[in-house]
Amino acid sequence: MLKIFTKWFLSASALLILAQFDQGIIVNGFQSALVASLLIGLLNMIVRPVLLILTLPVTLLTLGLFLFVINAFIFVMASSFLEGFEVIGFGNALIGSIMYSLLGIVIDSALERLFPPRNF
Repeated sequence: MLKIFTKWFLSASALLILAQFDQGIIVNGFQSALVASLLIGLLNMIVRPVLLILTLPVTLLTLGLFLFVINAFIFVMASSFLEGFEVIGFGNALIGSIMYSLLGIVIDSALERLFPPRNF
């Protein structure tokens, strides 16, 4: 449980850091970043699998590069639902979603070292 909350907190921090570097992504404080990271996680869990199935032919034709477009769409979708999180333009959403994913990989690898899996 601690690992989940730590990942949520670090993902919100990553979103705030991302907003500092990309002028097309606006986050109005840490509370907005927490809500936005939670919503992005939920959309990735619920909407992304449906989009992956629906766009499978295009994804195969582009050798997986269309997944970047799906991630950017999730980013834009999250910003459309929230007041304190805004993405201006699809290009910023594409760059922001790629950077957010890379930061998520770093966070996941760090958390695996801090919270190793338990063997029962």
